[in-house]
Amino acid sequence: MEAGTKLAPARAKNVPGPFAFDPLRNLLRFNRAFENVFPYAPVWDEGLATTAWTPACDIFETDKELILKAELPEVKKEDLHLALENNVLTIKGERKFETETKEGEFHRLERSYGEFVRNFTLPNVIDQTKINAEFKDGLLRIVLPKREEAKAKQIEVKVK
Repeated sequence: MEAGTKLAPARAKNVPGPFAFDPLRNLLRFNRAFENVFPYAPVWDEGLATTAWTPACDIFETDKELILKAELPEVKKEDLHLALENNVLTIKGERKFETETKEGEFHRLERSYGEFVRNFTLPNVIDQTKINAEFKDGLLRIVLPKREEAKAKQIEVKVK
């Protein structure tokens, strides 16, 4: 489409303006356009859309430990912070949006960017001195070992 139409407003390349590429602002404009057409459809809150994304996490348990896995693609180790306070494990970080493209323009932007925070309340059975975290290939794996007295034990039942 040539510049100057309603769908492709005229603008110089790499010059910010009201139609400059800002994926979050454009998504908010798109959502607001349908507020009156679909009154019961959810509309993104501007604060939610511009502040956070939530990485997917799996938590599973064995006899000896709890294991938490979080998917953090394109998050750098220096942008990832773990904290443990009052039995609450906090995973905090940021996936930064790379705005520079060598050629062309974006046609679709579906992945989320920005800061995130996940909090997990740990059970009292966790040995907090032996927690181990490993970050490799965009996957954070946190091993939360159970205290010895909390581990399952076999009890022999005697028949009389």
